Amino acid sequence: MLSNSFKWKHYEGEIILLNVRWYLKYPLSYRNLKKMMIERGIQVDHSTIMRWVHQYSPEIEKKIRRQLRPTNDSWRVDETYIKVKGKWKYFYRTVDSNGDTIDFMLSTKRNRKAAMRFFKKALSSNHNQIPRVITVDKNPAFHLL
Repeated sequence: MLSNSFKWKHYEGEIILLNVRWYLKYPLSYRNLKKMMIERGIQVDHSTIMRWVHQYSPEIEKKIRRQLRPTNDSWRVDETYIKVKGKWKYFYRTVDSNGDTIDFMLSTKRNRKAAMRFFKKALSSNHNQIPRVITVDKNPAFHLL
């Protein structure tokens, strides 16, 4: 990442990236990360870590997306209903035949418009091959595509 991204920050760029990476990779809360930093002798507030995650996550995703290994051309799509921050959402997910996640999306609705948005998102990634076959469940929205 560019060193200019951390210009005028109170903490070193390595500390910021470490916290963002841990938050994105592992099921840790901001308060867990705060405690982990205190164990290492670094005083940082959980709200500061949250701001780092919000600021640097999009930049990290842009850089990492180009490095992802290519998926294969056999996709399986499913969706489930999960609770996110107290509200029920549809969780759309696509995996290839090796079980590698291709993409996912949260939606408030389970309809054709949401399914189209999800497929456009999945197909637009550079590391995804155009699928030879897509296996879907019996959701009527998928059969209208």
